[in-house]
Amino acid sequence: MLIERLLGALELTVRELDLAGAPDLTGLLGEPCTGTFGIASMSGQSEAVTGVAVLEQIRPGAVPLVAALARRLASHARVAPLLAVAPAITDERGIAAAHGAAQLALAVTTTVAVLHRVGIHPWAIEPPAVLGVAIGTAVLLLREAPMPAGYAAAVLDRARAEYLLPRQTSGSAPVFGHRFALLEDAGVPEADFGGNGLVAVVPGGAVIRTGVETGHVRIGLRILDGPPPDVATGWEEIVEVSWRAAVGGASVVGPHTSDSHLRRVTPPWPGDYRLRVHARGRDDTDERDAEYYELVVWQAPAAPEIVYSRRDRLGHRLRGEPEPARPDQPETAYRWLRHSTLGEAATVTVVTGTNVADVLRAFGADPARPESMRAINDDLMRRQSIDPWVAMLDVGDAVLAVEYNGWQGSTAPVLTRVSAGGRAASMFWNINAVTRLSFAERGEVLLRVEPFGDVDAPPPVTATLADLDFADHYRNKRLMGLVAVQRFTGHGITAEDLARIEAADIGFRIVPDLPTLYPRRPKPGGKRLGPALPEVTAPGIPAEALTALPEPELRDLTWWIAAEAARYAGLGDDPDIAASIAARTLTPDAHLRARRSQLDDGEHRWVWLALHRATNPDPVAAATDTMHAARYAAGPHAANLVANAQAWTIRPTAQ
Repeated sequence: MLIERLLGALELTVRELDLAGAPDLTGLLGEPCTGTFGIASMSGQSEAVTGVAVLEQIRPGAVPLVAALARRLASHARVAPLLAVAPAITDERGIAAAHGAAQLALAVTTTVAVLHRVGIHPWAIEPPAVLGVAIGTAVLLLREAPMPAGYAAAVLDRARAEYLLPRQTSGSAPVFGHRFALLEDAGVPEADFGGNGLVAVVPGGAVIRTGVETGHVRIGLRILDGPPPDVATGWEEIVEVSWRAAVGGASVVGPHTSDSHLRRVTPPWPGDYRLRVHARGRDDTDERDAEYYELVVWQAPAAPEIVYSRRDRLGHRLRGEPEPARPDQPETAYRWLRHSTLGEAATVTVVTGTNVADVLRAFGADPARPESMRAINDDLMRRQSIDPWVAMLDVGDAVLAVEYNGWQGSTAPVLTRVSAGGRAASMFWNINAVTRLSFAERGEVLLRVEPFGDVDAPPPVTATLADLDFADHYRNKRLMGLVAVQRFTGHGITAEDLARIEAADIGFRIVPDLPTLYPRRPKPGGKRLGPALPEVTAPGIPAEALTALPEPELRDLTWWIAAEAARYAGLGDDPDIAASIAARTLTPDAHLRARRSQLDDGEHRWVWLALHRATNPDPVAAATDTMHAARYAAGPHAANLVANAQAWTIRPTAQ
């Protein structure tokens, strides 16, 4: 795009350049090509690119000759002053533009002079070809030429004018030799960490000691307009130091270039700054992403070093102190899961007081229909489906149910059924950091919660959550949830258990439960609201018309809508549907078909949802939700269905 814009701007200028006095340069190249040849080019290719390619074939050496002569001219005593940026131009963009324009002008004039004096036929040196060579030459000149003397100061002035506080960023810091740094310079010097065991001040910044020797560590960075209001918790090491910036604009650096958003991040002014370094996970170098740092910077007069926390073993070793005896956190036993096939998304359910077959049935799977786990996964990947399935392991007095990227074990109906003879607990997590921790006993769901902060748990669950701080976002919520599952049921899942499941390679497809039916709850002012719909309305039917109907007429309307949905879908004579409408409840066979319809390859999903919603114990919810599903079942006939339902509500007698 840039080439085309330059071509449009300079095409006429190139034709008008005066070549008087330009010498014959033919002798600098070999003999030109003779004979007959053809040219082929791709549609859509730039004219400039095509022109340069042709020139290189018919007059080899001409393009390099342009570059060589342009370099010599750029350093010539009479030419070099013409390339200088005028002193009156002081802003960063203006200097860059003037510098680029001068180099491009030199490249264009050199190209025109050379190509017209080396024996090339005029048809091959039309403006597109000339400008293609000139632009390429200008790029070479700009790469080699130093920026004008005032450019660095202009860049700094612009950075200072645009810099705002507070700001924060995060990224990955490169590590080599157990260290990375916050520096104005690029090189990371050696440093002595024997003082505080974490950070050493050096000219232009500070060097931070890491646990990992080589690689990358996660880092967060905050630049404030004053000191933090308090000292953060949840960090093993916290040290605050002063450092002096000669110019400003320090970067997070390592042996290689850091993330672009970690470059020149500190204020672009010289002076004294405070740096508070937070670290955790330095002792856990065998765990991926366990090591994490936060740097907080603000401008302040130089002051003595402050150590707020000194708790990790590495810091004690570096300071020459005895290492502290630190008990492992309870979730440490589940660290293996991070690198397992369950690492990103899964549900692990543990059930007691029952057997594998009954657990499978409670999940909605058929014990008589085992399949290869690999085959199931391949089928779902091919269809891009998330249809549920589960793998089981009998561990004696408990059953483990593992769902890869599934969540049926976290649903209330499944928990109610599987816990009928004892206890059940599950932990669900997915790649979006959504989690759910659940407990059930003797057919009663005790708790289903997204564990954040203090979990308000009933007495049977309270003890299982002791010392599991879900508010500490540096601890792994998934692993703590599995600890709670193990404590509640007396059993957990181990790496060996998962290996046994995967070695057996047997899974079972699940027919999921139908969606839960919710009543419409009244709200102040008389309107009744539910969790899914903002108002008590069915399309085309006024809310007051529905709420004014007696319950028997609402039920009649609801089942009439469901029957119409089936009729419009061509299923009016289906035996299971007809029997369900007649009984005003889903028959066992119809219920199973309705559940199967929720799978990705299920049939007539909206018809079955309409019938299911018609069974809602709340008559208003039954009518409104059935109507919403029936519209989709009716498809192109939805307008007729809505009009007929509206007519029903205004007739003086029930249909």
